[in-house]
Amino acid sequence: ETGPPPRRGTRRATMAQQVIVVGGGLAGLSSAHTVLENGGRVLLLDKMAFLGGNSTKATSGINGAPTRTQTAAGIPDSAEIFEQDILKSSTGVGRTDVPAHTPPLAKVLAFESGPSVDWLTGKFGLDLSLVSRLGGHSQPRTHRGKERFPGFTITYALLEALEKIEKDTQGAKARIISKARVTRLHKGASGQVIGCDYEKDGATHRADGPVIIATGGFAADFDPDSLLAKIRPDLMHLPTTNGEHCTGDGIKMATAVGAGTIDMESVQVHPTGLVHPAEPEAKVKFLAAEALRGVGGLLLDANGKRFCDELGRRDYVSGEMWKNKGPFRLVLNSKGSNEIAWHAKHYVSRGVMKRHSNVDELAREIGCSVGTLDETFKAYREVARTKNCPYNKKFFHNAEAFDIKDAFFHSAIVTPILHYCMGGLAIDDTSRVLGGDGKAIRGLYAGGEVAGGIHGRNRLGGNSLLDCVVFGRVAGASAAHDLFEDLLNQQQKGGAVGGKVNITVDTGDQSLKISFAQPEASAAAADYGGLAA
Repeated sequence: ETGPPPRRGTRRATMAQQVIVVGGGLAGLSSAHTVLENGGRVLLLDKMAFLGGNSTKATSGINGAPTRTQTAAGIPDSAEIFEQDILKSSTGVGRTDVPAHTPPLAKVLAFESGPSVDWLTGKFGLDLSLVSRLGGHSQPRTHRGKERFPGFTITYALLEALEKIEKDTQGAKARIISKARVTRLHKGASGQVIGCDYEKDGATHRADGPVIIATGGFAADFDPDSLLAKIRPDLMHLPTTNGEHCTGDGIKMATAVGAGTIDMESVQVHPTGLVHPAEPEAKVKFLAAEALRGVGGLLLDANGKRFCDELGRRDYVSGEMWKNKGPFRLVLNSKGSNEIAWHAKHYVSRGVMKRHSNVDELAREIGCSVGTLDETFKAYREVARTKNCPYNKKFFHNAEAFDIKDAFFHSAIVTPILHYCMGGLAIDDTSRVLGGDGKAIRGLYAGGEVAGGIHGRNRLGGNSLLDCVVFGRVAGASAAHDLFEDLLNQQQKGGAVGGKVNITVDTGDQSLKISFAQPEASAAAADYGGLAA
């Protein structure tokens, strides 16, 4: 085995018949459930006290095409159309070339999107009945429910389901350990990843099994020697939407055992971070959901004028903001406000959005005249009518309600903000992590933001939650497949795999499930995940 043996005081797990998931956000939880669906056991480790990660902050929704919700609404979308939108976005501003590694990953993302959304609604009973169109999308395909932020709702549904499995099986099928910081990966003599070390309660523990990395990106890594400082020092001054956990841990651990990376310089700056008037310089800010622009929100400059296609791609909108004069405001009319009422109410309660009873209040807030807003609104209604926008905008949802006589408005100060890392670990279309030589590293997988190459140089809104579910599920399926294949090979060679192999064929859904029954003596002595069960 590479590296020194565990130091004194290290407690070691003896159950290699498990998949280890590092990271408890939506990607990690999707991986864990998929491992379980494929007959495996799972150990989930997260360094934070509470699971969920950035996934719980996602505010706009999850993309899917085609889905049952779209079909019911008569939306003529398809995986092929979605795939083309992803590829168009992946080029980035000022370029037309799609990164060579992106198409096979974009295909998986698009074609697994519909089944993934239906998996969430079917298996976990989630409400994803509302659909909107975000920037860069040619069809409405971003799904959310009627209440709360979709990221929070989706992530906690999967977390609660996994906690129930852990409780019902007394940890035999699933085990969740929080405040467990994974510090290193272990490789066997053949070069495959066979486990990891993690720190908890002042002690170092070891767990054995293939490892799925689902630790997120590095857009909150502001230390002088951080990944962000080394790769994109020009962005270090910007605020971020990311939690303190987003420090690139998974990338650092994986590259230490030979993993390759891709697109690391591609860090997304989202155009609409919410500025709290009382804390304008706060390094961590809330995100104004792109769905606010999806329901018709306008972006206005310091003079109360439009300056861009509000539904343009994120890199384009951020670039236009840097060319114009702020502070910038996102403005909703009453119709758009009512369509996204829960979000608006939440932002107002947080002090990052204001409700205006009339246009006079809105004009005072912006610092312009009512006459200026009248001109802006009239011009916008006209371009919506003629479909001839100076910024080439094509979709004008709720445009007719922009009138100075409207019943009420909402506004919020917004600013460009670090949001997402498109770059990360290099993976293939089965979520297996690739080494520097381009070959898959056996026993190592990645899903979610930690995996690079999927979005190219720019990510479409609504694709982060989707990425977590799709590639989390792909990683879980690949890890379970490889684990069982290795155990069966050991069994055939006469090696001890810890008990009886049970193979069940379900002729109904044409599935094959393999499970392993551990001998009672071994099971009683097993130290699951390094902690006594």
